[in-house]
Amino acid sequence: MERFHYSQDTAIEKPFNWEKLARLFKYMKESKGLIPKAIVAMLITTIVRLIVPLIIGQWALDYALADEDYGLMLQLAVLALSLYIFSLFANRFRIKWTNQIGQNAIHALRKELFNHIQGLSNRFFDSRSAGSILVRVVNDVNALQELFTNGIINMLMDIVMLVSIIIILFTLSPPLALAVLIVLPIMFFISTKLRRNIRRSWQTVRIRQAKLNSHLNESIQGVRVTQSFSQEDNNMDFFDGINRENYDAWEEASKKSAYFRPFVEMSNALGSAVLIWYGAYLVAQGSIGFGVLVSFAFFLGMFWEPISRLGQVYNQLLVAMASSERIFEFLDERPNIKNKADGYTAEKLDGEIVFDDVTFSYDESRKALDGVSLKIDAGDTVALVGHTGSGKSTIANLIGRYYDPTGGRVYLDGNALEDYQLNSLREEVSTVLQDTFVFSGTIRENIRFGRPSASDEEVEQAAKAIGADEFIGRLQDGYETEVEERGNILSVGERQLLSFARTLLADPKIIILDEATASIDTETELKIQEALNTLLKGRTSVMIAHRLSTIREADNIIVLEQGNILEQGNHQKLMKEKGKYYDLVMSQFKALNVT
Repeated sequence: MERFHYSQDTAIEKPFNWEKLARLFKYMKESKGLIPKAIVAMLITTIVRLIVPLIIGQWALDYALADEDYGLMLQLAVLALSLYIFSLFANRFRIKWTNQIGQNAIHALRKELFNHIQGLSNRFFDSRSAGSILVRVVNDVNALQELFTNGIINMLMDIVMLVSIIIILFTLSPPLALAVLIVLPIMFFISTKLRRNIRRSWQTVRIRQAKLNSHLNESIQGVRVTQSFSQEDNNMDFFDGINRENYDAWEEASKKSAYFRPFVEMSNALGSAVLIWYGAYLVAQGSIGFGVLVSFAFFLGMFWEPISRLGQVYNQLLVAMASSERIFEFLDERPNIKNKADGYTAEKLDGEIVFDDVTFSYDESRKALDGVSLKIDAGDTVALVGHTGSGKSTIANLIGRYYDPTGGRVYLDGNALEDYQLNSLREEVSTVLQDTFVFSGTIRENIRFGRPSASDEEVEQAAKAIGADEFIGRLQDGYETEVEERGNILSVGERQLLSFARTLLADPKIIILDEATASIDTETELKIQEALNTLLKGRTSVMIAHRLSTIREADNIIVLEQGNILEQGNHQKLMKEKGKYYDLVMSQFKALNVT
């Protein structure tokens, strides 16, 4: 089935490097007090594991048993038991502290990523689906959890264990140590060959997951459209294809990652065979004692265990690198809209807006605005009209500084918009959209979103002023009524009233109404129009409306076509001129009469 294309989410071809891994490790700095404790506990556990084979093998067999010193045998047994008990407690705290370190790192990373994404410009979200972004914040961060929680400390423990075992083996018998470790270079060569292939497979898994999440997000939000066109079966077929791709990618990556452990086990078997054959020969020759051979057997078994775990850690590293590259791609993304930290604060604004020869393009193929110059006086209500794509919403986006002009400048009270602190500016510019977003939570919390510090009384006053208190009073729990994501228990008109109350509570100097009354019935529109007369008084307002009856009282009406201003003036003036605005009004009037 032919479907929409999702935003590009491709593999990032960068080699595995320790610099990137070190960048991940910086998120462990919040646990700097726990890391030394975990390392000490790890060293205690490792030292105990290294001492016990020497006690059992060399000291017990070659000394105590050979001399028939049963008192020494008992002392060694008590010592080994004591060491194991001590190691048990150390290991318990190691696990506890490493889990805390891992969770702290994941918490810090996810917090930074979410905070960074919130500050990115609209252009970033224009090119990516919500599902793709969700994968980075949830799945890709979760993929690092095992590495942070167990991988790093365990990797240190296994490296210490391996180095210590090699030193002990060469101390006990250099010839036997060389013989049993002969397979190491071969193993290193083969594992190096597998590295790049496995890493690419895990990158593919992340890309498939992003596509799956994108489709899930799209399908859930558009389920009513799917049902209305009876496209459930086709949608299921498409989902099944994406789900199968995701499954196949996981299977391939897991299969490749699984090659390492059998290879380690084969190396272990080969090393054990060499130990038995050559070790027995050295014992027969009297070069080493039987206890040394037993110690070698213990250490050899211990040697391949950390190598196998390091193989698993390496797989974790590959997964982590695939995820971290995608996370860092977002973290390295810089906002197109630069915030001037030392800029003007948008306080006590008059609200005069000037466009000076402004050009803007969302892409290079077409200009959304082409040399637009206009002035909106402080406190005026200006309406923007024109066909779809004429540039109305673009002007609104530039006033809120969600985009910057590609040419020319926009001024507010005589200062260029980019000279204002961004957060300060947006506190004074509120936009009410046609598609009102309602958050999960209570009615009161949704209205208070406009100004979190507002009291309950102020919230209710805003609702009353806008006329929303009538429908709120009919709800079972009034202002405490819980609404789910997007407010599906509310009608379109009720959601719009909530949005108006939220804007009123924010008390901005500039209000942009982007098709804000397009989805409201005539009766509700009359209530809102009455409330708007109060709301817009003393404020600069920009109204975008296809329903021209809502803008008759505007101080200035600007008619746009293909990014240019065709005509402007109040309703009476434009009707007398019988230009484009007159044609638009008459066409709507005829359509209403026909209806």
